[in-house]
Amino acid sequence: MNREAALAEIAAASREGRPADLTGADLTRADLTRADLAGADLAGADLTGADLTGADLSRADLAWANLARADLAGANLTEADLTGADLRGANLTGANLARADLTGANLVRADLTGADLRGANLTDTTR
Repeated sequence: MNREAALAEIAAASREGRPADLTGADLTRADLTRADLAGADLAGADLTGADLTGADLSRADLAWANLARADLAGANLTEADLTGADLRGANLTGANLARADLTGANLVRADLTGADLRGANLTDTTR
């Protein structure tokens, strides 16, 4: 899914009160500041360098998503599925990752200062 179609899907999902289907979407460097993506399907999406500051990604499926160098400061990732996600160099300062599944995620150079990791699954993460 290209960037234009992905942004249109986010707007439509918001209007219709449903989670967005952004599977495999290209959202490289997208400005999604404070976006409501709760429950969204972002599996395999490319969010490299995206600005997700303060975004609500609670219960979102981000399995195998590329979030390298993404800004997720203050984002809500409660119960998100980040299995195998690439979070290299991501800014997760103050993010809520409570009960998130980070199994196999790449966290090399990720900034987790002040992040809430209570109950998060960090099995086989690369740090």
